[in-house]
Amino acid sequence: MVKVACRLLALVVLAGCATPPQAPIAPPRPLSEVLAASPASDWRRLDPENTLYMDLPAGRVVIELAPAFAPRVIANIKTLVRSRYFDGLAVIRSHDNYVAQWGDPDDTRPLGSAQSRIAPEWTRPFDATLRFAPLPDRDTYAEQTGFAGEFPMARTGERAWLVHCYGMVGVGRGNEPESGNGSSLYAITGGPARLLDRNITVAGRVVRGIELLSSLPRGTGPLGFYEKPGQRVPIRQVRLEADIPGAERLGLEVLRADSATFAQVVDGRRFRRDDWYKEPAGAVDVCLTLPPVRTAPK
Repeated sequence: MVKVACRLLALVVLAGCATPPQAPIAPPRPLSEVLAASPASDWRRLDPENTLYMDLPAGRVVIELAPAFAPRVIANIKTLVRSRYFDGLAVIRSHDNYVAQWGDPDDTRPLGSAQSRIAPEWTRPFDATLRFAPLPDRDTYAEQTGFAGEFPMARTGERAWLVHCYGMVGVGRGNEPESGNGSSLYAITGGPARLLDRNITVAGRVVRGIELLSSLPRGTGPLGFYEKPGQRVPIRQVRLEADIPGAERLGLEVLRADSATFAQVVDGRRFRRDDWYKEPAGAVDVCLTLPPVRTAPK
């Protein structure tokens, strides 16, 4: 009966009928050991054409863009960056356990050749071009979760979308779906904000420096906006890595989600077994398994 039910309800409970992950026979190795033993082929270098450096007074925030999910708005973000739109603007909002947002606090800076309105890119077709590495664990918000190009992704039926995990970067908008043009961006700085999924365009992920945003003083205005100009955190500059001399690039790489090393990382988080953990969860959420990022070895 169970097999019949699974076949009949496959489109609805795709993950629920999957075979539960089995605990490794041997206890998982510490993450540091797993990564140290990984072959170079298990890592992917970040594309300079899709990597942003945002320099704040406290340091640099590095963002990897996801053009496979938001090609139109990312093209607009690149236009804004290359026109120096963000230079001298600010982090204008720090909402407790939610987001940090940056952009023009007065909404008066000209966009130049960038577009002011863009059709929303909240979801996209689910197909083989995504290089999808699925997780077998159940999910509350979607039929299935996993990683597409090392970005956390969810899918239901034939539609796929990026997930609002910690560090993910979204495109601020008003009530109108077309108002999200990339001139105002935010990063998730608290717990996963999955209720935002499929309601706003997600453009990428902070791969280094998220602590510079998550540790900011909380705004005291509604929704965490800073009420006084002096509370805002100035943005010194935002640049595409491709526009920076090679010697000044950080040379970051991300662990491939379809690699054997990442499978070990996920199992280590699914079945935590050390002196402190007494009862492994036996399951893991997509937002708790984000692929590690490192400086490429020389």
